[in-house]
Amino acid sequence: MSSPLMSTYAPPRVMFVRGEGTQLWDDKGKRYLDFLSGLAVTSLGHSHPAVAEALYAQAKTLLHTSNLFATPIAPEVATTIDALITGEDGDETIGQVFFCNSGAEANECAIKLARKWGGRGRHVVVSAYGSFHGRTLATLHATGQPAKHEVFWPLPEGFRHVAWCDPDALEAALDPSVSAVLLEPVQGEGGVNPATAEYFAAVRRICDERGLLFMVDEVQTGFARTGRWFGFQHMGVRPDVVTMAKALGNGVPIGACWARRDVAAAFVPGDHATTFGGTPLATSAARAVLAEMRRIDAPALARAAGARLTEQLSSVAGVKEVRGLGLLIAVELDGIDAKVAADLALDNGLVVNAVTASALRLAPPLTVSDEEIDEAVRILTGVLAEASQAA
Repeated sequence: MSSPLMSTYAPPRVMFVRGEGTQLWDDKGKRYLDFLSGLAVTSLGHSHPAVAEALYAQAKTLLHTSNLFATPIAPEVATTIDALITGEDGDETIGQVFFCNSGAEANECAIKLARKWGGRGRHVVVSAYGSFHGRTLATLHATGQPAKHEVFWPLPEGFRHVAWCDPDALEAALDPSVSAVLLEPVQGEGGVNPATAEYFAAVRRICDERGLLFMVDEVQTGFARTGRWFGFQHMGVRPDVVTMAKALGNGVPIGACWARRDVAAAFVPGDHATTFGGTPLATSAARAVLAEMRRIDAPALARAAGARLTEQLSSVAGVKEVRGLGLLIAVELDGIDAKVAADLALDNGLVVNAVTASALRLAPPLTVSDEEIDEAVRILTGVLAEASQAA
């Protein structure tokens, strides 16, 4: 039987019907450990009671009005985001937020803001090879993976790519047409490749010297995934623009673009808009997520669980390297096909994915228990032994 869905993904091997915390169950009743979190989305685990209750209460109250009118929750969530980014928890925010529905839309907002801020003729955004910034035409071109571009040419102009973690390559690519630099603190889809503090400090210096915006894509890394509220906070710098999504709604679609007030002021009414961004339903979920993350000190959980998982994985036969930050981890395999390993893991009740041909990505909920980490490592140990024999 043919699927009624477009073939933008490979045919799924499993149908999940229920989730709770780190666990998923398929339509046959089989239990799985979810060490992917829907691609770093369900950071509080599946079906979190606080999020479910917030959605239920809001669904009975008000779902949508359009952004022509004010609703009470979005400004509250924006204030919390500003405090987490800046470390300043006062009455006056340092930045302003545009709410949208996804990470790609958050990056679209950042790209448009950079163009408006830069002015006509100063519109180029420089990003890194190996990056991933979205699937819209503009964010696809910002993505530094040329193989993904080929079938969609011509793509929008105004994008340039440079070598990752190479400040000299960045400086060589700059000219008067550039308005901004867009980087991830950890290249997630590119293979879980962390930046260095020295690199981000150099980029901040270059942007300050050239009068450019430093824009950081925190779609996958934001909200405690790396062991800090945002990945750039490991680097000791503050960007001018920050984009985010994924974990902000714990499964409810919501994205956001934060910018310093003076940068955000480049936008005036009519420059940018969204029908569904910042609805009471989505922001009520985000408010519940952020309150719960603060209550449990989610960054500390990610640091502790990430250290335990990394230590155990490092001693598994078939593992060449473990890299990442917090609970965004890549396991580089020694002569084992990552897709084969991911499929075997799924067969054995562990959800991970092949982020490159030779590396598995692990991003379990920040609330993952020690026992669940131990179980996942046991499964993966057996999987890699089986895959190594078959190789």
